[in-house]
Amino acid sequence: MTSCNISYDEILSSLFEVAKRAGTTIIHATNTSTSTSTTSTTASTKLNSADLVTETDKAVEKLISTTLLSKYPTFKFMGEETYTPGTALTDAPTFIVDPIDGTTNFVHGHPYVSVSLGFALKRVPVVGVVFNPFTGIMYFATQGSGAWKKVLEPCETEEGKRDWRIRQEKVQLPVREPAPFTGLDGTMVAVEWGSDRSGSNWQTKINTWNRLGRSKEEGGAMVHSARCLGSAALNLCAVAEGHVDIYWEGGCWAWDVCAAWVILTEAGGIMVDGNPPEDGVNGNWDIEITHRKYLAVRAAPNGQREIVKEFWTVIEGRMEYEH
Repeated sequence: MTSCNISYDEILSSLFEVAKRAGTTIIHATNTSTSTSTTSTTASTKLNSADLVTETDKAVEKLISTTLLSKYPTFKFMGEETYTPGTALTDAPTFIVDPIDGTTNFVHGHPYVSVSLGFALKRVPVVGVVFNPFTGIMYFATQGSGAWKKVLEPCETEEGKRDWRIRQEKVQLPVREPAPFTGLDGTMVAVEWGSDRSGSNWQTKINTWNRLGRSKEEGGAMVHSARCLGSAALNLCAVAEGHVDIYWEGGCWAWDVCAAWVILTEAGGIMVDGNPPEDGVNGNWDIEITHRKYLAVRAAPNGQREIVKEFWTVIEGRMEYEH
C-alpha cells in the first residue's frame, strides 16, 4: 500500500482491533498473579524513579507492532518501548504508539490509563485511537471526518475468547456545546509533573503552576482549578470532549500525543507551542508532533487565540526539551 492510496478508514479499523486486543492484555495483567503471568504491573525504572515501565508495556507494544507491521509491512513504526534515541520521524507512513499511556497510574491501580495508537503521514497525525480499557471509553478520529467516542465492555465470544462489545454507540466530540473563552480565570487546566524533576524545565513547570493558581491580587491567573491526571493522551481527549479547557505539557513524546492530536483537532481544538513567544509577540502556532512542548485548547466559537496569548503571558520561564 503506497501513501497515495492509503485508506484512513481501513487504518482506523485496524487500530480498533489492535486497541481491543491490547486492552484485553492490560486488563488481564491486572487480574493475574505476577508469579504466573508473562505480563505484570511490577515496574522497573528508566530515566529515574518517576519514569516507570512494566513487562505489560513491553508485551503490549510487541503485540501492537507485530500485528500492524504484519498487515502493513512497508509502513514505519515508532513506539515508546522500542524507540532508539535520536531516531527521526520521517515523511513515511508511520504508526506512532504508546502501549500504556499512564504507566504510573497502571502500576498504582488508578484507572486513568490508555492505549494510544496514532498514524502519521508526512509527519502529520491523520488517524488516532485512544482506548481506556478500564472505563471502556474509546476515542477515535480520522482527518476530515470529525472526532468521536464510544463505550465498550468486555465479553466472551461463543468460542470462549475474550472480546469487547459496544455498550454505548458513538457520539461526536465535543460532547457539550462549546462556550466562548472569557479569560483564564474561567478555565480548568490540565498539567503534568512528568518524569523530569530537576533543572530549568522543572522550575518552569512549578513557577507556572504557581502563577496559574495564585490570586489575581498577587499577580496570578487564578484559574478555576488544575488537574494532574497522568495520561497525556486522555488529557487531550478530555480537552477534545470539552470537559477540560486547556492542557499544558512539556516533556512528553510524539507517541503520547499523536493519536489524541487527531481527536483534538477534529473536535475543533487546537495545538500550539507550549512555550511563550521568544520575542514576546509572535508565538508558534504551527508545531510538529515531535515538538515536545504543547498547549492544547478546546473548541470555542471565539476566544481560542486570545486564551492562548493570555496563557503564554503566565508561563514563567521556557521549557527546553530536545526532540
